[in-house]
Amino acid sequence: MLPERLDATYIGEDGQKHRPIMLHRAILGSFERFLGILIEHHAGKFPLWLAPVQAVVATIVSDADDYARDIVARLARAGLRAEADTANAKINAKVREHMLAKVPYLLVVGKREADDGTVAVRQLGAEDTQKVMPLDAAIALLTLEATPPDLRPDA
Repeated sequence: MLPERLDATYIGEDGQKHRPIMLHRAILGSFERFLGILIEHHAGKFPLWLAPVQAVVATIVSDADDYARDIVARLARAGLRAEADTANAKINAKVREHMLAKVPYLLVVGKREADDGTVAVRQLGAEDTQKVMPLDAAIALLTLEATPPDLRPDA
């Protein structure tokens, strides 16, 4: 279609004009443009179902490292993309780092949360509020929100 619209021709070995056959696939180019538009539209703050890393489990003390890794494993079994941040850094620095990375949810755990089986849930964009809840409730909340809107049970 494009060679005709462009009235493209070439002179063949026989000295005659021929219409070229154009094979054109710009999958990567159009895919890159689509991703650029998507990132710009969301300003990098993707909805949970689209975010590459949906949750980070950050520890306050090293005593909670095993609990954090267990939470990440449970989130993975629930189909969520999560990472553990067990670095030896202050929790404020961890919160700032992951908020700047625009991770939708930060699950903060310390010794008390590990003993009680709870997590402190912080949502990106919420006004410095965190809600302490049982781990199972947090997983249910994230699992529901991670389901694309048109696939949710209540849709």
